[in-house]
Amino acid sequence: MNRAVRRQLPNALTVLRIFLAAAFFGTLNFYRYPDVHVALANFAIVLFLAAVTTDALDGYLARKWHVESLFGRLMDPFCDKVLILGAFIYMTGPRFAFERETDVEPVIYMATAVYPWMVMLILARELLVTGIRGLIVSEGVSFGSLWSGKAKMILQSLTIPIILILTVNFHPSENLWAMRLCEVLVYLTVLVTVWSGMPYIFGLQRMLAEQKQEKARES
Repeated sequence: MNRAVRRQLPNALTVLRIFLAAAFFGTLNFYRYPDVHVALANFAIVLFLAAVTTDALDGYLARKWHVESLFGRLMDPFCDKVLILGAFIYMTGPRFAFERETDVEPVIYMATAVYPWMVMLILARELLVTGIRGLIVSEGVSFGSLWSGKAKMILQSLTIPIILILTVNFHPSENLWAMRLCEVLVYLTVLVTVWSGMPYIFGLQRMLAEQKQEKARES
């Protein structure tokens, strides 16, 4: 494979992920829990898995062939966030809601076990880490992805399709084991996501402490 193709292929995979994400959202939009357009929902899961695969491939190929680019460094995390955050937001929507009667009034539950406050925490983590990385890089300090962030991404990429498979095909509102498994996966993912932001906060604290010490020595 010639150099030009090697240089462009990782970026092409990154761009492909955006189109796969759009196809995933568009296809999933037809689904309504529990049994409206189930086949389309399962196809949407396949599209999500294909998009996640491009995420694994583009970075691997760029590093293997030593063709990392500014475009890739910018677009790769952007595409990841669109896919992952978009999927979590979709799973809190009315297409996955069901109603149960109580003594007081009907209560709305999410078959996915994903609720808006969980997405808020995940989004807050992403915004905070993006801000910290931007600040550190602006100070001229190299700051790549940490292993905790990669672990978070892997867990999220597994949790989303598993929950969708359980929701679409096993109806958690009718099967307690499916609902409990969704809950375990979601809470674990939220905890790991929040935890994965801590090393970035500690890294910022260390940088600020070093800058303070350097200024003290200069004075």
